[in-house]
Amino acid sequence: MKPDHSSSTLHPRNLHRAGYDFVVLVQAQPALSAFVRPNAYGDASIDFANPQAVKALNQALLKQYYGVAEWDIPKNYLCPPIPGRADYVHYLADLLATSTGNTQPVRMLDIGTGANLVYPLIAAHAYGWQCVGVDIDLKALRNAQQMIEANGLQQQISVRQQAQPTSIFKGVILPGEQFMLTVCNPPFHASAAEAQAGTQRKWRGLGKQPPQALNFGGQSNELVCAGGEAAFLSAMISESKLFAKQCVWFTTLVSKAANLPLVYRQLNKVQAVTVKTVEMAQGQKQSRFVAWTFQPPAK
Repeated sequence: MKPDHSSSTLHPRNLHRAGYDFVVLVQAQPALSAFVRPNAYGDASIDFANPQAVKALNQALLKQYYGVAEWDIPKNYLCPPIPGRADYVHYLADLLATSTGNTQPVRMLDIGTGANLVYPLIAAHAYGWQCVGVDIDLKALRNAQQMIEANGLQQQISVRQQAQPTSIFKGVILPGEQFMLTVCNPPFHASAAEAQAGTQRKWRGLGKQPPQALNFGGQSNELVCAGGEAAFLSAMISESKLFAKQCVWFTTLVSKAANLPLVYRQLNKVQAVTVKTVEMAQGQKQSRFVAWTFQPPAK
């Protein structure tokens, strides 16, 4: 089993390739205007170290480009960058277009959908996919459900609670249920202390004095799991084998490139038929997702 690699910059269909048009975005979300200031180059921007500014930007982006009129998250929950999340979805669409002959509506399972529900919201609007978001956090799911109802998306998006925190697919993929693909942005820290250090690095990267509190951009369950990203990915791959006939493509972001050899060893161990690694980039940030299937190539 040899992984198939591809690389790119921001996806050609990504609506954010040209950057942020703050004139358009402020028209979509007037509250954003309170946070827009000239940056060091004299261009309109926001303070990306300010959680309220980032949330207002996300609200504007989701409203302007994805038809999401109502979007909000509870304080201290993960507020993800929309362009990078959209990239993942667009590359998933490419994966399906080149690897399956299925013409039925696509069903997508989002593992760890969080309070933000961003992957289902983008996928539902951009491609009309049917989406199920899963999380262990009941407060996050309540928030997600409120957004589903506020935007009239009950026919396209639903959410489920994972009642067993140590399980990933067990208990949420129902008997006989079929999905075309799964998505996941795994927790990538092994401890709260490691997450704290990561948060402080982000603040320093933005030229800001880091706060003492951890809660900038994520609850502990969104950022931390025992054993970190490597342990989570190993568990996910192992469990995916149990649902080999119920899902065509399993996929996950891999934040740390150093974990890729482990991922490939685990996929070889469970005898995945095809493995693909898709490299993505947004500015200086590099990311990638790994996709695998236990099913033979579509004829």
